[in-house]
Parts: sequence; C-alpha cells; structure tokens
Amino acid sequence: MKENDKAIDFTLEDYLGNAISLTKYKGQKILLSFFRGASCPFCNLRIHQLIKRYPDFENTGIQIITVFAATKKEILSYAGQQNAPFHILADPTLKLYKKYGIKESLFGMLKTMISPLKMVKVMFSGFFNMKSIKDKPIVPADFLIDENFMILQTYYGKDFGDHIPIEKVLDWK
Repeated sequence: MKENDKAIDFTLEDYLGNAISLTKYKGQKILLSFFRGASCPFCNLRIHQLIKRYPDFENTGIQIITVFAATKKEILSYAGQQNAPFHILADPTLKLYKKYGIKESLFGMLKTMISPLKMVKVMFSGFFNMKSIKDKPIVPADFLIDENFMILQTYYGKDFGDHIPIEKVLDWK
C-alpha cells in the first residue's frame, strides 16, 4: 500500500471477540498500526506509549486500530493485559498483513538487536521476554487513513521498534 491508495476494508475480531470493521470508522481519521506477535516487547512498549497518549489522540479525533500477528488468546496474555482503550485485532493468518504489504525482515530483526539504545529501553520497560524470539520477523507498519478511507501516509518500519512518531500522527491536520 502507498500514499493516495484507498484503504482496504476488513473485518477482524479483536482479542475480546468483537467483530471490528474499518467501515465502522468512516468519516474519522485512523491510525492503523501493524505489529509482530503479541509477546513482542517492542510492540508492547509501543502499545503502552499509545495508551499513555490516548487522551491526545481523542482530542485530535484520531482513532487507533492495532493489529497483531497473533491469536486472540496470545494477545490476551500479553498486549491485552494493558487494557488499551482502542481495539487490538488478531490476524494470526496474516491475511490483512498481506493485503497491506507488511513484510518480514531478518535484517530488521538484526538491526533491532544491535541497537543498544533500543535494547536497553525495552529491557527496562517491563515488557521484555524471550518468547517473541520464535515469532516471525515481521517489521511493523503504520498507515494514516483519512475520513474518506484514503491513505495519506504509509510508514513501513525498518526494525522491530520502528513506528511513525506519535507527534507526527498528532500533528496530522
């Protein structure tokens, strides 16, 4: 997917079993974020950051939808424990990942592992665990989708902890 493409509609279940469709958000700005497996410490740190900044997202009218390459049960055990005020969707078969062009990258994994700053930050975040090592090396991606379902910005991460900066999303006019 690239800028000025029409967002691909979908219906997926969140980790609580609710069916969520992109069309439910018609007429609203959306941050659509894709993550690795639910135990990924970098992913959980980002979810934590989104939760902390959620009031700012509400004030700007931006809805957050997150997608994990995990089952509902896995999400409940990890990211779901944070009680996010936004939807966390399960896509264990990666169908939506494929539609949005989300890639796997061993280089992205290595780049993350050799970044001392990122590793130290995640090790002291409270989200660090070794379980995510077995997960596919999916690199995160973010999409800013406007009220008419047009993708205004794509952000394909370069490593496991690389997402569009929150301030950039909040500055979206």
